This record gives sequence, C-alpha cells and structure tokens, in this order.
Amino acid sequence: MRRLRVLVLMHPDFVPPDSTDGYTARQINEWKTEYDVVSTLRVAGHEVRPLGVQEEIKPVRDEIESFKPHVVFTLLEEFHYLAMYDQHIASYLELMRVPYTGCNPRGLILARGKDLSKTLVHHRRIAVPAFAVFPMRRKVKRPARLALPLIVKSLNLDGSFGISQASIVDTDEKLAERVAFIHERIGTAAIAEQYIEGRELYVGVIGNHRLRVLPVWELEFGSMGGQGARRIATEKAKHDPSYQERVGIADGPAKNLAPELSARIQQAAKRIYRTLGLDGYARIDFRLSADGIPYFIEANPNPEIAKSQEFATAARHDGLDYPGLLHRILTLGMSRAKAGVSPG
Repeated sequence: MRRLRVLVLMHPDFVPPDSTDGYTARQINEWKTEYDVVSTLRVAGHEVRPLGVQEEIKPVRDEIESFKPHVVFTLLEEFHYLAMYDQHIASYLELMRVPYTGCNPRGLILARGKDLSKTLVHHRRIAVPAFAVFPMRRKVKRPARLALPLIVKSLNLDGSFGISQASIVDTDEKLAERVAFIHERIGTAAIAEQYIEGRELYVGVIGNHRLRVLPVWELEFGSMGGQGARRIATEKAKHDPSYQERVGIADGPAKNLAPELSARIQQAAKRIYRTLGLDGYARIDFRLSADGIPYFIEANPNPEIAKSQEFATAARHDGLDYPGLLHRILTLGMSRAKAGVSPG
C-alpha cells in the first residue's frame, strides 16, 4: 500500500504514548487498541496523526483542513459522552467527503438498539432470544410470554457494560431491581432477554460487498462457572486482565464444533451483517445452546481491534496478520468513498 496520511480519531483519555515502557498492564489495557493501531500503521510507513475528540467537532474539521488525510481511522466509541452518537461522526465525515474506516451511519444505527437488530434478524429466520424492552421511568411488568430466567442489559451499550452475575434474574423482584439498576446507574432503557445456557461464540466479518467471514471464535470461561456463577461475558470478564488471568478466561478457535454447524454459524453471521446494512468490519455474537441452536445476541460494528483481541486473533488464525488486517480496513474505507454510496 502507498504511504498514506491517516488521521486516527479516539477518546482523549486514550491517546497513546509513543512507547509502552514504564506502564502497567492495567494502564496499557486502557489504550491498547489505540496504541496498536497507531504504532502498527507508523511502522508500515504511514504518516499517522492521533486526535482525541469528545465534545467539539471543530478540531476534526481543523485537522481535515490542515493535515488533509487520505483516510480517517475512527476508533471513537462515543461522542459528547454518548455511545449512540458515534454514528454522527461517520455522518460528519461523509458530509466532509473524507474516506473513513468502519461502518456506515445507517448500519451503526440498526445495530445499536438490541431490540431493533433482533427484530430485523428474526425476520430473516435466524434464532434470537425472546426479549422485552423496559423504557426509562416505566413500571416493570414481565410479559407472560417471557419465561425466567432472564439476562438484563442496557438496550444500546455494548462491551458488556453494566453486565455482572446479578444481571441474570430468576424472579420478578430481581427483574425489577436489575432494570432499576440499568435505568439509574447506566442511564439507558433496559432489555431483558431469555437467558441461553451455552457457549459464547463470536464471528468476525470483514468487507463492504464481498465479505470475508473469520473462523468461529469462542470465549472460554475457565473456572468462572464454579460456585454457581453463570458463564457469561461480564464487564469484569471482558475488561479486567488480572481477573481474566486468575480465573483462566481466554478466547480461541471454537473446539468440537461439527463442520456443518460451524459453516451454518458463519453463514448466519454473513446474513446478519447484510441484514443490518453493516460494512467495514464487525463482530457478530452468538450463544450456542446445549441442543445446538446458535442464537443471535448482538452485532458489534467497529469492534475492538487490539492485537490481543478476538477479532485480530481470529483474523491471524485465518491467515491475515495484524498489519494486513489494518490495511484491509483502510482499503475498505477508501473504496467505499470512491464508490460514493453506503451499502444497504
């Protein structure tokens, strides 16, 4: 790939240092994705400029006008302290006619709401857990069709934010308590969905029109299931390196999956990706029940792509090394801009 000027947008708190020397594993974990992307692109010979963005759009415009990037690599997961505003950054870059990486605004919107994405996917005859949405400041009443136990989450935040063992409820009283927790502590509507006892599977998809589906990946919970704990991707399990090491949480290729089941899950991931109008790259999450049914849980456009995260490790397992993955993501962003239209 020719030498590019790459503007990398990120949260101001995660602008990485030039080196990891002298930082603890916990500190590095905060900005590992930003560091990996910036340092890898620089080693590849590109001119890379990181920019922390949170409350003002003007710094983005100023950098576009002064730096004149060939492409913007966006690692923003929120804007103005709201995760649901990430699509506005993509929309702004489209208005500025600047190529950018990752998903288009429409796909970000369709994937953001767990209720909307499940409804759309269900219409494509893909299994989804039964669910109900509990808006803010409304009385919690479980629909009769929704059987316990349930898992209660934020309606539109990802990254396992707000998920703990207490998220799984087996009484109406616990349901009301956990919905109140989401409303008051997380500040969003809540979704309660059928709890699927089973395996946690992830499938990465890369592409705009011609799609590359990565191998089925599994989150292994180690000893987490002891003493009655449920084997779920809690916030701690996803983001606390010391806890992961202590309990033995790791990810890797899904083992002991029949080839036809693995192919069916990959095909479902591709259909979900297209149904939600996604492009660039995304991770599709499933729970595989004991009777072999893969249930769609959520779609994550622009997932974390640190070298150690499951998306990058699955790509490497599929023959796409980390620099190659980042260059593929850059190429997809620039080719979409050249085409002049978003898919879907």
